[in-house]
Amino acid sequence: MLVYGDPVRVAAPRAMLARIAEAWREAAAMPAGIARHSRLATALIEAGELAQALADLAFEARGRIDDLYPGDAARMRLCLSLARALQASWDSGFALCTEPDEAAIEACREGTLPASVRVKVPEGYAFYALYPEAVIAAARTLSGGGAVRVIGIRSIGTGLAALAAAALGDPAPVTLRPTGHPFRREVRLSERMAAHLLEGVTGAVVVDEGPGLSGSSFGAVADALEAVGMPRERIAFLPSHSGDLGGEASEAHRTRWAAARRPVVDMDALILTADDPAHRLETWAAELAGPPLAPLEDISGGAWRARVLGPDESGWPASLAYQERRKFLMRTEQGLVLIKFMGLGPEGERKAGRAAALSEAGFIPPVLGLRHGFLVQRWLDGVRPLASETTDRAALVGHLARYLAFRARRFPAPAEAGASGETLVEMTRRNTSLALGEAAGDAATRAAAALPALDAGLRRIETDGRMQAHEWLVGPGGRLWKADAVDHHAAHDLVGCQDLAWDVTGAIVELGLTPTEGEALCAAIEADGDLAVSLDRLRALRPAYLAFHLGRARMGAEALAGWPEEARRLAREAERYEHALRALLAGNAP
Repeated sequence: MLVYGDPVRVAAPRAMLARIAEAWREAAAMPAGIARHSRLATALIEAGELAQALADLAFEARGRIDDLYPGDAARMRLCLSLARALQASWDSGFALCTEPDEAAIEACREGTLPASVRVKVPEGYAFYALYPEAVIAAARTLSGGGAVRVIGIRSIGTGLAALAAAALGDPAPVTLRPTGHPFRREVRLSERMAAHLLEGVTGAVVVDEGPGLSGSSFGAVADALEAVGMPRERIAFLPSHSGDLGGEASEAHRTRWAAARRPVVDMDALILTADDPAHRLETWAAELAGPPLAPLEDISGGAWRARVLGPDESGWPASLAYQERRKFLMRTEQGLVLIKFMGLGPEGERKAGRAAALSEAGFIPPVLGLRHGFLVQRWLDGVRPLASETTDRAALVGHLARYLAFRARRFPAPAEAGASGETLVEMTRRNTSLALGEAAGDAATRAAAALPALDAGLRRIETDGRMQAHEWLVGPGGRLWKADAVDHHAAHDLVGCQDLAWDVTGAIVELGLTPTEGEALCAAIEADGDLAVSLDRLRALRPAYLAFHLGRARMGAEALAGWPEEARRLAREAERYEHALRALLAGNAP
């Protein structure tokens, strides 16, 4: 099944560098506290993104050989300076803030920079609550064993390498880009890079998020280190979790991994149960919502369903628990607040801005603010899911139109921000063929075939992407609130930002709109401004939408095979999309 993809954005290096410098200078002028610390983290994360993007550009120009590229040392120096500043801030309980390293910033401006680069979103920071401070804490457990070379695996490993180097005293960390089949990656080193990896050190520390299904990126770097003479027992790893390599790992990599030092400090130890109250999540949220009256309640991994839908699990929707953001409830004198991970760095700040706009417009519950990656938001008591309501359908259609029109006007997206029509057609063909057979795949391809030609008139926006009935909450008087509305267009799937018609299609499918209601929805959106909904695009997107969600549910059921009840829910969801896709291809869709 084709479901996932790497989120990438196009950015101007000089503009990125200006934002990094501005964030650091702003932090230096702010009062002590977690908000100032978070600005430092934003600067560090964007500095890592800049170094990654430019290193990857040079890597491609060099024939995919890892080398000490011009400008790399300056950019890694900037990352390292910011990592040291973040370390000092954290260690002092946010009392200290290092002044900006203007020399490092200026060194990054020297030379010719391209007009634009492709920046890979660091998923650990954006989705999985991988905290930079956790890397510092884990790296410190490796100190005292002699000089080491810190090696980050691009993408996210760029900034992580600077953090580990700050903790371990390596003045010249580097990054590498393993390539090849995802389960059999390799590293190709220039002679200069090979010599640098060993120069003046007795060991190496490899840092990245993961490992995933194979751990082959970690393995490829360790293979390269051993090949140039680094003893196996002197190679340590800094992964983002303490698990073993996945089922696709080679036996050689699995053996080395099992014997290696690979400390991990997870988010819970770092910010939930920290000894220093200044480091605790509840302290950060209290700045916005008031002091907690009870311990935080963890509602991650689908546990939110008991709160919203009640204890009867038979009616719960499926949850891809391993992909859900960490989220907690905190009881205060003003009521419950939701504390949900939104993302660290620039990505988190963009999401928080989007949430604030939706909140001010009255579409989502009130937002109180962002604190180092976590959005703090009022929790609404007395609301029920739309699926359990007898709803005024005309009112529902009107609200949908206002909501979708608002998103289309307020959240435009760059032209390169989502899958092309060609990609959507290929996904439709592949997923339908695997699920329903080649004949159905051919029929689905014909049904979606107009999408590439329609790209010419595409108006990409930051779509909602989650129009399912349980994502709509009904409050007193029938008022509708949207849940989980902020960042699914920026998830690590292949769809990304699309035309408004993607969410219109989602509303029609997920909320069971009749043809008349669908027409009314499009008309109401068009009446709201210059937002015409192409009927040709709606027709072509429907098989693509169904095929995407069919693939997502099937893959989720397979991934959660160890949790039978959740796997069954996902299998039922896949059956629903399969039935709808069969009906569409047979000409029986409403």
